[in-house]
Amino acid sequence: MHGSNLRVAYQGVPGAYSEAAAGKAYPNCQAIPCDQFEVAFQAVELWIADRAVLPVENSLGGSIHRNYDLLLRHRLHIVGEVQLPVHHCLLALPGVRKEFLTRVISHPQGLAQCEHTLTKLGLNVAREAVDDTAGAAEFIAANNVRDTAAIASARAAEIYGLEILADGIQDDASNVTRFVMLAREPIIPRTDRPFKTSIVFAHEKGTCVLFKVLSAFAFRNISLTKIESRPNHNVPIRLVDEANVGTAKHFEYMFYVDFEASMAEARAQNALSEVQEFTSFLRVLGSYPMDMTSWSPSPPSSSSSTLSL
Repeated sequence: MHGSNLRVAYQGVPGAYSEAAAGKAYPNCQAIPCDQFEVAFQAVELWIADRAVLPVENSLGGSIHRNYDLLLRHRLHIVGEVQLPVHHCLLALPGVRKEFLTRVISHPQGLAQCEHTLTKLGLNVAREAVDDTAGAAEFIAANNVRDTAAIASARAAEIYGLEILADGIQDDASNVTRFVMLAREPIIPRTDRPFKTSIVFAHEKGTCVLFKVLSAFAFRNISLTKIESRPNHNVPIRLVDEANVGTAKHFEYMFYVDFEASMAEARAQNALSEVQEFTSFLRVLGSYPMDMTSWSPSPPSSSSSTLSL
């Protein structure tokens, strides 16, 4: 239950926020770094890992679309969620001054979450996306790059021997990333604690069907916490004219929905029975306990919002 002896895959290298999320989800687990999100999925499928902990959305940067696509492509089940406050730092090699910097590198989400703060700090630098935040710190340390800074965690600075030039540089102190826990088998849904259920569906009848689907939840007083659309890769474009002689086209989408109810509840079962009548494809990605742990923004350190000169 507490993560002991579990092998948990995450994307990134030691010091990544995903590693911290894996440790929060499964304390005392054996964290297994993976260089790509899909490798983490495959690690669980091939029994190299028992679980995977992967990010799906951030309060500032929005959804991590790649993982939504991978949830549909693979057959793993969501068995839990964990929310992790994210505290970004600007890291560089010891002795590097801010005026020497020509580039800042980080994961695309890291760059997005610190965009305005970097501008306020007066850094007229190129911004370059890499695979993960801690990987950016590792790259600078391994290659002795003195004109580049990384956006990563304070732990990454400690691991890779970098200095913190600026602390707490996220645009909003309430910066939280939501991670999902994935397993080969689903858990048994319960009603003795708050549960969340994640589904994905497709429809072929236009936006009126989407309204009917959402009404199935509203009628039963089931709160939706997220709705996300992604291109339907199997049928990306549909001709408006059913005879296939027209030129007007519609884009086809898959819809991902999270709602606050357990699949052990009759109202959730009835809602999905109704949804199934209006959709051409429906899959439950998981029904799992909600993360109800409280959190607060990390208090700024003595160097917060200042640059080392």
